[in-house]
Amino acid sequence: MDLSKPGTLANLEAAFGGESMANRKYLFFADVARQLGNPELAKLFRDTAAQETEHAFAHFRLLHPELVVADPAALSEAEKQTVLSRCLELAIEGETYEYTTMYPEFAAQARTDRDGGAEAEFNEQIAESAEHAGIFRRAASNFGRLTPIEHHHADRYTVALEALQGQGTAGGGEPVAGQWICKVCSMIYDPAIGDLDSGIVAGTPFEAIPDDWSCPICGTRKANFIPYREPALLAV
Repeated sequence: MDLSKPGTLANLEAAFGGESMANRKYLFFADVARQLGNPELAKLFRDTAAQETEHAFAHFRLLHPELVVADPAALSEAEKQTVLSRCLELAIEGETYEYTTMYPEFAAQARTDRDGGAEAEFNEQIAESAEHAGIFRRAASNFGRLTPIEHHHADRYTVALEALQGQGTAGGGEPVAGQWICKVCSMIYDPAIGDLDSGIVAGTPFEAIPDDWSCPICGTRKANFIPYREPALLAV
């Protein structure tokens, strides 16, 4: 396939994004069906999600033929390292874009929409405006929380790439004072910010948060947070 054609390249990227989104959406639906006691429907959604994954992989192989490995045993150690390095480079690129550009822009737009939308809607329907404002406020808050998560992911990939290149061993530094990270979604609780949506004011140490508090991103319980350590490259 001639990937020099910008239209085909854009279509492959869009197809990969669409299939990837469908996979996560169907897994979400499967979880809803499971919670509502319909295991047959949950299985249907999971099976379809797996098929969408295969579709997405097919598109991605065309987008990145340099990552297609037909016979792993035939590769030299140097060739294996080249492939793995490329995976990490793409991961770093994606995470860096998310924390430097995508989520900051999304957060700014959400804040703008909240203010403008609320002002216009309040003139007609107070209840609907309040609901919209709340949605946009929560979106802006979540986008803001996701920025340091993606930064953390990019840093981990960078350290992994350096370790792959023989510069050291991937590990973690000393715990960052006061910060805790969710083991499920990597949301980082920073006492300097708190969690106003949950009534946790800035300056509240993690230890003082009620035990029934849950992660504002994934909803897991407080017990699934551990002290946050910045990714670090350790000497061999």
